[in-house]
Amino acid sequence: MNDIDPAPSSLRPAAQQLGAVLWPSFFAAVVAAALFFSVVDPLKLAATSLPQHGISRELGYTIGFLLLWLATASASAVTALLLRPRRDADDGSAFE
Repeated sequence: MNDIDPAPSSLRPAAQQLGAVLWPSFFAAVVAAALFFSVVDPLKLAATSLPQHGISRELGYTIGFLLLWLATASASAVTALLLRPRRDADDGSAFE
């Protein structure tokens, strides 16, 4: 084992794992929200989807961004889950 690659049995701290999921998903949500809201007006979207609720433009932007962040964080979390090493692999080889 070299000094660059950590041992397969070493676990990253929970804060580092959480940051590795939330930080890239935040940037992806920023880009997705900018692209989405450059085409869609939150007031028109609220009028067609929730006509009985008075939603301001700022609230529409906030809800849209948080939903996009939730979607991108879910995708990042699944990726992080799939990249974890197997617990029962003694020699570090994942394919046997």
